[in-house]
Parts: sequence; C-alpha cells; structure tokens
Amino acid sequence: MSATLDKAAAENFPVAPVFLPRAWRDGLTAVYGYARLVDDIGDGDLAPGGHDAVLLGLDPAAVDDRPAMLDALEADLRRVFGGTDGPRHPLLQALRPVVRAHDLTPEPFLGLIEANRQDQRVTRYETYADLVGYCELSANPVGRLVLSLTGTSTPERIRRSDAVCTALQIVEHIQDVAEDLGRDRIYLPAEDMRRFHVTEAELAAPSAGASVRSLIAFEAERARELLNEGTPLVGSVHGRLRLLLAGFVGGGRAALRAVTAAGFDVLPGPPKPTKSGLLREVAAVLRTAPRKG
Repeated sequence: MSATLDKAAAENFPVAPVFLPRAWRDGLTAVYGYARLVDDIGDGDLAPGGHDAVLLGLDPAAVDDRPAMLDALEADLRRVFGGTDGPRHPLLQALRPVVRAHDLTPEPFLGLIEANRQDQRVTRYETYADLVGYCELSANPVGRLVLSLTGTSTPERIRRSDAVCTALQIVEHIQDVAEDLGRDRIYLPAEDMRRFHVTEAELAAPSAGASVRSLIAFEAERARELLNEGTPLVGSVHGRLRLLLAGFVGGGRAALRAVTAAGFDVLPGPPKPTKSGLLREVAAVLRTAPRKG
C-alpha cells in the first residue's frame, strides 16, 4: 500500500498537499491510492509476487492476468459501496470511509477501471476525438472526485475540471511517448501522425526528428488550450481549494514548459519541470485566473 502511495511524488501536480484540511488530504490520498492501483493493474506495474492478486481473492499467478485483476478490483469496489463484508484490498478499505463521508457515487471509480480495460483492447487512437473519449474515462473522473470531496461541484465547474483533466492526461501522453511505445501503446492520434508524416518507427528512435517535434508541439498546444479553457475553475473557488486547483493547472503548464524547453524532443525520456518552475506557474495561475463567486 505504501509503495503505491509513494508514487504520488512523481506526478506533475501535488496530490494531497499539507496546506489542505486533514479531511481533504485523507480523501485525496485515498482516491489517489485507488486510481494508482487501477493504473498499476492496467499497466502491469504491480509488485511481483502476486500479493495484490491474493488481496483481491485471486491466485497469486493471476497478477499477470490484467483483465481478471480488473474484474476482481471492480468486485472489491462494489464492496466499498454495499454489502456487509467490506472490501478486501487495503487501498479500498481506506477508500470506504471517504466514500461514505462524502456520499460519493461509484461512477467515477468505475470509469477509471473501464479506461484500463480499454487499454487492454485499444493500443492506437485514430482521431483526437477518440483520444478525448478515452480521457473522459481515464482522467476526468479524478477531477470530478476532487470537486465532490470538497463539496464544490456545479455543472460549470465540472465542465472546466474536465478540460483541465483531459489536458493533464494529454500532457502525460506527450511526456511518455517512449514509455508508452514500450508497452505497445500510442496515444498520439493516427490522423495527426499522418498529417505530420510521422511513422511509428520514428517514435522508437533515440531522439526526435523535425517531424516528430512538430507533432509534439501541435499536441502540446492542444493541451495548453484545454488548460486555458479550464483555468477559470481556479477563480471560481476560494481559500485552500483555489491553491490546490492552481497546483493542478500550474503543474500542467510547467510540464508543457519543460517539453518546450526540450525542443519538443520527448523520446530520450519525459521532460520534467523543476520545482521552481512549478511554483512560478502556480503563482501565475493564481494571479491571472479570473475570480468569480
């Protein structure tokens, strides 16, 4: 459980910063732990030995059977929301009191599982619309959960949150082109690859040529536009939540700035923002996000 939660430090944005109220931190940590477990199952990144499979009621050998693991996780998630036995996995046990305290619904959690099921079936995306549809499952539920945990959900905030979360997912895909290709996945739309005359073989090169860099710059601009669309979300809330959401938006902007500083060459490894760069972007978001309410 601790190994899963420790991965929060590698994210582009703060998961549960210390300036938040304890109840919010506990809730965000529980949601992150669940989301990280789902992704680790879908990516085959669980710790060896099959301990997570056993916790979910499966044979240890099932740890390599990703569809079976996702099915078992969904069954354990159902125990979070009903029944008398309670969930089996410690990360879902930690999630249960958060779900009850905030009256959360299963849908966002199920969306994350479905996104990882899709990862087992779909390894290429033809259009940008197809990719956005995937982000609706893989990323947007997290932002909606943040709003629910903080009691600030409104239709307008959900719309802005979806834009930010889709942007953050696209930024991650841009950073992780080489890693994703190593898993036989490409999240760059095929129609865009054709437009910029980029082949899959070029994505496997040690460094990016001009065509790949142009493609990455194009996708980065899309992500930047989505972040801009979502930025008014920051100005629509107050206090420490405003700072948290600025951290999400600023984290995405800092990551894009790192990609730009690398000349859009993401193939040697994911360009990462510096801490000072992240803080500068967060400060800029706080200065410029229009205030409402």
